[in-house]
Formats: sequence, C-alpha cells, structure tokens
Amino acid sequence: MLHRNIVDKIRHELLGYPIIALTGPRQSGKTRLLRTHFPEYTYLSLEDPDLKEFATRDTKGFLQKYNDKIIFDEVQNVPVLFSYLQGIVDLNHVMGQFILSGSQNFQLLENITQSLAGRVSIFRLFPPDISEMKAAHWMPDNLPEVITKGFYPAIYDRNLNPDRYYFNYLTTYIKRDISQLINIQNDRLFNTFLKLCARRAGNILNLSELAKDASISHTTARSWISLLETSFIIYLLPPYYNNYNKRLIKSPKLYFYDTGLLSYLSGIRNGDISPISPIWGQLFENMVVSDLVKQNYHHNTLKEFYYWRDSHGHEIDLLSEENDQLKTYEIKASTTLRSNMFEGLEYFRKISGVQDLSQNLIYGGIESQTRNDSQVIPWRDIS
Repeated sequence: MLHRNIVDKIRHELLGYPIIALTGPRQSGKTRLLRTHFPEYTYLSLEDPDLKEFATRDTKGFLQKYNDKIIFDEVQNVPVLFSYLQGIVDLNHVMGQFILSGSQNFQLLENITQSLAGRVSIFRLFPPDISEMKAAHWMPDNLPEVITKGFYPAIYDRNLNPDRYYFNYLTTYIKRDISQLINIQNDRLFNTFLKLCARRAGNILNLSELAKDASISHTTARSWISLLETSFIIYLLPPYYNNYNKRLIKSPKLYFYDTGLLSYLSGIRNGDISPISPIWGQLFENMVVSDLVKQNYHHNTLKEFYYWRDSHGHEIDLLSEENDQLKTYEIKASTTLRSNMFEGLEYFRKISGVQDLSQNLIYGGIESQTRNDSQVIPWRDIS
C-alpha cells in the first residue's frame, strides 16, 4: 500500500488552522489520500453536477447542511464558496473545520488569497517521491525503467501502459485544464511548445529562443510557461544570488515534475532509453531535482532550492537552503565515481567561504560513501 508522507503533516496543521488546502497535479493521488486517511470527514466532490448546482444556487443552504469536518474536492468549481467559508470560520473559530482540494492550482490559490488568507495552511501533493515508491514496493529494478515510467500512481496501482497513460494525460490536460484557463486556438502548436520545453529540460530557460522555435510571440511563450508552472507540469529552478562572484547567470533552469511525462514528450517509447543516450544525463538530473523538490513538499520542510552558475562555466546543479544551512548537490548519471566529479563542489566551497557547508554528490551507482569531504548518495537513497 502506498503511504504518503504528507498525511501526518496535514493532521498536525489541522490542529492550528480552520482550513487546510491540498493542491497538486491531476492524478497525483489527492482524492484517494483524503478519502482514505480522513474518514472522519464527509467527502464531497464539486465535480458532481448536482452538488455543484446546489452549492452555486443556494450557497447558504448548502453550507448549513455541510458545515463541519467537510472535504470539498475540486472546490475551485464553485468560487462563491470561498467568501462564505471565510465568514463561517471567522465566526466559529473551530480548527480543522474544512479541507479544500483542487487540481487547478491557479484558480484555487487565487480564491484563497482573496478570501482565506491567514485562515488556511496550503499543502502540495505530487506523484510519489522515491522514498514513497520504495516503501510501497513500486520501484522498478532498473534506473531506465524508473525514469521512463515516471511516478504517477495509476501506472503502478493499475498496471497501466506508460505510453498510453501519458498520451491520455496530455490529451485531457490540454483539452480540459488548459482550455479553462486560457484560449488556446491551436492544440497542435501548444503540443509542439510542450515538446520544445522537454528538449530544454535541465537547461537554462531562454524565452526568446523558445518563442522563436515555437513560432509564437515572446509574450505568449511567457504566458504558456507560467501556465505550465502553475499547473505542476514544469518547475523553474531559480539561480542562487550571492556576493561570491558578480558574473552570475540570472535566468531559471527548466525541469519537469515527472520524468515519465518528460520521457514521453522527448519521444521515448516502451522504455527505450540507454545510459549512453545523449539525453540520459538530462533525464537523470531531472529525476533527482524533481524528487528533492517533491520530498520537500511532502515533508513540509519549506526548503528553498536553487542552482548556481557563473559566466566561466562553474556550476552547482542544486543548492538547498533551510535555517541558514546550505547544501550543495552535484548530480551525475554515471554508475562509477571519478575524482573530477567533485571539482564543482570544491570550487564552490573555496570561493564561498561557507564553513557549515554540506556537500553531496548524487549519482547513478549503488554505493554510499564519504569522499573529498562530500557525501556520495546513490540515486535510490535520495533525501
């Protein structure tokens, strides 16, 4: 059985907030989590036409019937609810009264910031991270299969064909979610844009170049990138600013939250990818970065993630910052270790002068060790 690490964090916050909001990409397991782990709450899906009409046409009557320990799933479908919920929780001062959930992150957060600021604790649930996959015994035996299958629960729970799954996921995503937010007149053009983003996974985002290759305006490219980000398809990793070196790269790097979707958009079918492929390093780096980001949300640790690169090509793949503790990560897809893999970590330590610096190298191998003042971490033990 799949256990989600976020459950205990939500239960803790229910003691201090009247409302909990759970968002994340579609099919990441939000509904199952809420129905399985919070049986004391009444579950209502506002995608149900009758419930949606009731909540919209007679909001007061709806909330008189459903006003204590209620889960409102896909709550963004009834925006009028938010202002009514504000009045209820301000009057009652009861903690853990409502749980809100939705897959339209932009609409959900917009309504929360307008009506429920200060009254809600927000969580994000993604497809399982590697630690959760291992605990559920879902982890494939070989790394190429892990990367190309991705991490969406339905693929493992229902033994679905990954290629068919991602084809359906993209079709539904474009036709349903995207069309509700903006008017995309050409689905094929948007699909091409997605594939161009996949080619740039793990690279610094150049919007002008992306717009040119997609034959769209710079403004449209910026809008579509923002849309993909708020819909939990892509993740933009910001650069780390400091005084170590003034010649720094200042654009974000682009990653996909799920490597299965990334592999599909990259044209990989039937798990046909080899560690000697030109894009293998990009796929591996994407998996590591996305997993650390997912773990951060699932454990509610509130770390900040960055990358660092200067104009001379010196680079740190990933940095995390929490309570003034700085961690650096070098990410290598190779299954064997070489001394030059540690050069970037050592260079950053030298120029930064940070004393309490945790150096980590995550690689495609299987052995843990300490080397060159760095912790060497196999990909299966990412944390």
